[in-house]
Amino acid sequence: MDQVATLASERAVVVFTTSRCSMCPVVTSLLRELGVNAAVHELDKDPQGREMERELARRLGRGSTSVVPAVFIGGNLVGGTNRVMALHLAGQLVPMLKNAGALWL
Repeated sequence: MDQVATLASERAVVVFTTSRCSMCPVVTSLLRELGVNAAVHELDKDPQGREMERELARRLGRGSTSVVPAVFIGGNLVGGTNRVMALHLAGQLVPMLKNAGALWL
């Protein structure tokens, strides 16, 4: 679906969430605390949200398991909570954000 790709490239960091996701605020808070102004799209509030969830599931290689949060940095799908936190703990998230133009540190 082109909608996911279009939205994912609108800013340096884009996060797809749902209002019922318990981990989505964790990821968006981390990004905000790092100084990132991410575009956040709540799929359950978008008329095309179901289609976008299916596309994210396909990209992530997941069936019926949760596909949110889905984080894109520099237009590339990074992954969800586990991947973002692992990158942060390894010291790789901030350089990735800088390379994408999301941070000016």
